Formats: sequence, structure tokens, C-alpha cells
Amino acid sequence: MSRFMDIPEPERDCPLCPRLVDYRAENRAAHPDWFNGPAPSFGDPRARLLVVGLAPGRGGANRTGRPFTGDYAGELLFSTLARFGFAEGAYGASAQDGLRLIDCMITNAVRCAPPGNQPLPIEQTSCRPFLAARLRALPRLRLIITLGDIARRNVLRALGLTASPSAGHGAEIRAGPYLLIHSYHCSRLNTNTGRLTPQMFHAVFAEARRKLDAYSP
Repeated sequence: MSRFMDIPEPERDCPLCPRLVDYRAENRAAHPDWFNGPAPSFGDPRARLLVVGLAPGRGGANRTGRPFTGDYAGELLFSTLARFGFAEGAYGASAQDGLRLIDCMITNAVRCAPPGNQPLPIEQTSCRPFLAARLRALPRLRLIITLGDIARRNVLRALGLTASPSAGHGAEIRAGPYLLIHSYHCSRLNTNTGRLTPQMFHAVFAEARRKLDAYSP
């Protein structure tokens, strides 16, 4: 594990999680034209805002190679980022759509697609050094938005902090040198059931915008 400690992005054929390696092989066999690998972080290397999700969706980032790209969650996330000045360009559900993030980066707690969109605890632990290294590699990072409790717990543990079992939507946590704002995940399940509305999601990013604008450059 030590050789991964300072690497923010896994290698293309990362071997750490046997179940995810097998799932990757299944997807490569079924869809050889898909990305089928650890989805790399996307965005501005000098970002002050980091958005952390759960893991690539099989037909989303696992297909396109860019976090939150190619499924419904990306439609809501990228339109929200553009609304509050964290993105420019048109989201086209493709890594080649030309969309650019401004002062923002997106990553996932687990970089490879898990079966059923549910990474096991051991897979979260194995992938966490990449998240910790990604945090360290952002020199201007001020604020982290976590999408879902798995993302929140992994960010806190990557920072060496204790993670409580759950947190409400919009909850703010001081996490070492960073401010963390928690959001329900922008999945179709959450939006279809009304657990998360676009207005609730916008409110989190509006608060992030307000706080970052109040910081010195």
C-alpha cells in the first residue's frame, strides 16, 4: 500500500480491490469501447472547491471516463456548477464535450465502478489513500462538498478525523483546514423520491459560492 500513499490518481489497471478488478474485466469484455477503469479526478488543479462523490456509475463515469458524466447525477451536478460560476461550457454527457470547471474539482471516494453502485468497506479503505493524496495535491483547497454519507465519511477519515454515522443535508463541519458542507447525493433515486430537490442542491452550492467569495484569493 505504501507506494500508493502520495499518488492522487490510481493507475489504469489498479489491482487493489479484487472484486472491482473482476467487475472491471466483466465490463471490458461486455463493452470494450467504454473507459472501464478508475475514473480520474476532473477539474481545476488550483481549485478551492472539491466535490466528492461515491463511485463511478457503471454506465456513467465508468463508460465515459469522467466523474458524474453520462448519467442523471451529472446533469444536475454540472448544471448547478455552471449556475454558481464553477463551470463553463455546455455539458454534453461526454468527456469530450469541452466543459471546463472553474476553481472546482470533482473526484470520488472510490475510483472504480462497484457492482450495484455499492463499494464494500474494504474497498473504501483501499482506495482512501488516493483521496487523501488528492486533498494534499490541491494547494488552494478551502471547501469540500460531499455528496452522500459514504463520501463524507471517507473525506473525514482521509483527513484522520472521526466520522459520525450520518449528517443532514446542508450540515457544515470543520474538517482540519477545510470547511465541509454535506449534501444528499444527486442521484435519480434521491431526486425522484423528493429526498433531494434541485432547490436543496442549489442551496448547498450557493452557500459554497458565498463562502468562497468571502475568502481572500
